[in-house]
Amino acid sequence: MKKQKIDIRFGVLSLFVLFAAFSRLIPHPPNFAPIGAMALFGAAYFSKKHIALIIPVLSMWLSDIVINNTIYAKYFDGFTFFYQGFYWTYLAFVLIGLVGFLLLKRTKPHNILIASLSASILFFIISNFGVWTSGTMYTKDFRGLLTCYTVAIPFFKNSLMGDLVYCGILFGSFEFAQYKIPTLKLKTI
Repeated sequence: MKKQKIDIRFGVLSLFVLFAAFSRLIPHPPNFAPIGAMALFGAAYFSKKHIALIIPVLSMWLSDIVINNTIYAKYFDGFTFFYQGFYWTYLAFVLIGLVGFLLLKRTKPHNILIASLSASILFFIISNFGVWTSGTMYTKDFRGLLTCYTVAIPFFKNSLMGDLVYCGILFGSFEFAQYKIPTLKLKTI
């Protein structure tokens, strides 16, 4: 029988993403969240691309279930697994991961900064388009779309700051962990 070797790197990376996802439970300003950072972190460090998308998406979904059924429970009729706009948020999240594959082949500070800024912009564009297209708050014309984006601008600052801060924490902490625990480094052959 072949012995299975435990992949400590995979476990540590998964825990980093899971902790980031559940940090959303800590009181914070609106939209100051680790969403873009989680997707970028997964794209940068998981060696298999499908895992780099699945672990952050699954972590965010689990934290969404807790958040939606505790903090935001008054907005739902009973227990909920999904919410209005779910598909737009997760589409943006996956696309941010794909951007991470392109921009974070090397985890250099300037690459992380560019990827983080790109993640914030991409999330702003897609999630607010989703609010406009699937909601009833705005008219379904160009003026309504423009109004939706304009009203969302104050939240963009917090999203941008959240992505930058969480990228700094996630990437910085994992780089430090790799320095202190060499078994976390990806082995290249």
